[in-house]
Amino acid sequence: MKLPPRVTVYEVGPRDGLQNEARHVPTAEKIAFITALIDSGLSRIEITSFVSPKWIPQLADAAEVARGVPRKEGVVLSCLVPNRRGLDTALAAGMREVAVFMSASETHNKKNVNKTMRETLAAFADVVPPALAAGVPVRAYLSTCFGCPYEGDVDPAVVVELCRELRAMGVYQVSVSDTIGVANPAQVEDVLSRVLTEVPLEAVAVHFHDTQGTALANCVTALQLGVTTIDSSVGGLGGCPYAPGASGNLATDDLVGMLHSMGIATGIDLDKLVIAARQAATFIGHDLPSKFLKAYLGKQARARRRAELG
Repeated sequence: MKLPPRVTVYEVGPRDGLQNEARHVPTAEKIAFITALIDSGLSRIEITSFVSPKWIPQLADAAEVARGVPRKEGVVLSCLVPNRRGLDTALAAGMREVAVFMSASETHNKKNVNKTMRETLAAFADVVPPALAAGVPVRAYLSTCFGCPYEGDVDPAVVVELCRELRAMGVYQVSVSDTIGVANPAQVEDVLSRVLTEVPLEAVAVHFHDTQGTALANCVTALQLGVTTIDSSVGGLGGCPYAPGASGNLATDDLVGMLHSMGIATGIDLDKLVIAARQAATFIGHDLPSKFLKAYLGKQARARRRAELG
């Protein structure tokens, strides 16, 4: 297989992961969690979302988190913004990269942002140009690219056109997302191959959920096409609140474990990543779905038992 020598892992756990958790996580614990992610070597981390607390109460402390997280050279911290008010609040809190979001299916887009797809694109005019004028890069998430929980199949031509339009607005990268985890490698190859006819390779990222256990296989397909930015969430935290039945995101630890075993560099220390995952499991109050994490902790437990037995 032709594979890239290095991959950028875009960590979304503090935002996409925590937004769907039932338990309230105190601000100080969020900051400690993000600090542990930074210490693991992750270079791109989405830390929060400046949406209305009415819609995502778990992230109501976005400004406090943004101000409290330590900055480290070489680490880009980003956040989600839904509108101009969110952008202004994010900039005032010191954020230097933002992301916008929309869906490739009409019904999911209306459920998610209460707008049609065309209305959402028009609304981006209030966010993208002002952000760029302030010297702040803008990323975009394009949800439901491989299937919609309400409409079923999604036309790849729609995905391609939206990617093209988002790039034309000035978005530096589009994360082509499998919001409900229904994609398979053949579908990923088909959709991404079409997108790459319109969008430069470096401007495409992928975002997979592992609902049907295909996320890592889909990543390998994306890698073979040359994609080198993959979104993931430590421990497999999270899921879209407007995508019924969607399980957690692809686990960062599963992804990094696979990449390292394939000889692909990430700059991430897996032992330190596990520390961050264990922190998350503690403050959300339940086990995380990451297979790597379970195997790692099992190996540690066996080693302790052997040591106890002499």
